[in-house]
Amino acid sequence: MSEISTRSLFTVFGRIGVMSFGGPAAQIGLMHKELVEDRSLLTEQEFLRALSLCMLLPGPEAMQLATYAGWRLRGVFGGLVAGLLFVVPGATVILALALIYAKFGNVPLVQGAFQGVKAAVIIIVLQALVKVSGKALKSSTAWMLAGGAFVALFLFDVPYPLVIGAAGMWGGIALVQIDAVQQSSAITKRPSPLPVIALWGALWAAPIVVLMLLDHAFLLDLSLFFSKLAVVTFGGAYAVLAYMTQTVVSDYGWITTEQMIDALGLAETTPGPLILVTQFVAMLAGFAQGGVPLAIAAGAVALWVTFIPCFLWIFLAAPYLDIISDRPRIVAALSGITAAVVGVILNLALWFAVHVLFRTVGSWPHSAAPAPVLTSLDLVAVILVCAAAILLLWLRRGIAETLGVMAVAGVCLSLL
Repeated sequence: MSEISTRSLFTVFGRIGVMSFGGPAAQIGLMHKELVEDRSLLTEQEFLRALSLCMLLPGPEAMQLATYAGWRLRGVFGGLVAGLLFVVPGATVILALALIYAKFGNVPLVQGAFQGVKAAVIIIVLQALVKVSGKALKSSTAWMLAGGAFVALFLFDVPYPLVIGAAGMWGGIALVQIDAVQQSSAITKRPSPLPVIALWGALWAAPIVVLMLLDHAFLLDLSLFFSKLAVVTFGGAYAVLAYMTQTVVSDYGWITTEQMIDALGLAETTPGPLILVTQFVAMLAGFAQGGVPLAIAAGAVALWVTFIPCFLWIFLAAPYLDIISDRPRIVAALSGITAAVVGVILNLALWFAVHVLFRTVGSWPHSAAPAPVLTSLDLVAVILVCAAAILLLWLRRGIAETLGVMAVAGVCLSLL
């Protein structure tokens, strides 16, 4: 294991945490530059194998890659420092943004700004769809899995965990390529996983147990839901947003559809993993239930049960990196899940587009698919979506810059 001083550890990963804008691809590129190119803390092979591992695990791959790099350099202490520094800057910004939004989100000018942000979110999700599909859909089976996932979610509202589980099972059967994977024959003594599972499992469960003892129904429901989300978050935040929206909007009624789309737009503007949108959603739900104190408590609970599992997965899997990445059946199952995620993100993109572009949205009989009232088409939203597409797809402006420009455009059009 390579060594790095404590001061350098904080400097390197603090810099990564503060500069980690732009989503997983940009964050992974930043880490490659800092850790491999500029400082030679990891070799190219170490970095790529770690990235492969993180893409196999549930949770935000960029945050888990930072945690693995810290673990590789300074053990568990290094992993904790690296993971926390990747999350804390963005979580601090989200804390402030959520409280401001909760207080002033209904002001007309603020609503105009968020109309522009929502328009940009549609194009951002479509960009993610194109990127993921280019990497994931390499065979007819993968295309079938993606199509099946889309139909199951869009038309029949099949639960997201069931879709992901079925895709993993089918991928493990249909996509396995024994000969294509180099299997390691090295036998290395590794630590027992039981202490890691016991410690981090207990930390994960601690707030849930406390909330059960306090009989706090809202925070308990919140902690249980986001804990479940942490287990099925394959494919990044975009993949689980539709499932999250269905639960927090339709099942629990904690927030509205419009607030959910606003949450994603604001999460895009902050450093750190996009899954910090869970903190924003939890804080809005808490504010609606009991004001600022409950909002802060809900945000803290969501952060804990979202990111403690990330440390569990990395500290559990890191010593077994070569075994995991050399198992064809595991790799094939995860390939199946990745293919299904394309259909999941397509479902999310269409769902967002319908709710942003039309003022009135119903549902088709005997189907979960949204049914927009065509006469309720919002021409201002159409103009804003076209402007966002020009900025992101044609002029290739950055996400943060585009969101800022679209917010101003939304305000100007609302004044007109």
